[in-house]
Amino acid sequence: MNGETIINKLIALRNAKKAEVLSSFFQTKKGEYAEGDVFLGVTVPQSRKVVASYTHLPLVEVEKLLQSKYHECRFAALVMLVDKFERGNEATKEAVYNFYLNHTQHINNWDLVDVSCYKIVGPWLLDKDRSVLYELLFLQWLLSATTNLKIHCVYPSTS
Repeated sequence: MNGETIINKLIALRNAKKAEVLSSFFQTKKGEYAEGDVFLGVTVPQSRKVVASYTHLPLVEVEKLLQSKYHECRFAALVMLVDKFERGNEATKEAVYNFYLNHTQHINNWDLVDVSCYKIVGPWLLDKDRSVLYELLFLQWLLSATTNLKIHCVYPSTS
């Protein structure tokens, strides 16, 4: 089993009507919060069911899902990472934590953060230096400021 197999299983569950609703809900149009995010229309329970027996996949295979253009594939990858972290020994937890931080560019929507961050980053940093949180907050602020600047340049105020 590999990452492509899971991607293909999720694609096979595609539902165009649900994808349209999810795209609207998650604001994927130009200039919106999740601009460019692509949805298959696969539900959370369906995604969880697909990955339930594949949580043993190595990180290199999970990475294929996390780098997918499909939102549900990234969600599935994060579910797998949480499982690896929760079941892992100290070395596995550290590897998952580092992998997570090195792939934050693919964790690009609130639901992806919500399903994973408090279960990986929070527990890992509980008894460690938390300065990385300030770096992440600064990067988020910088992204937000840049996005706001782009929005104002594209849609200047008429006042």
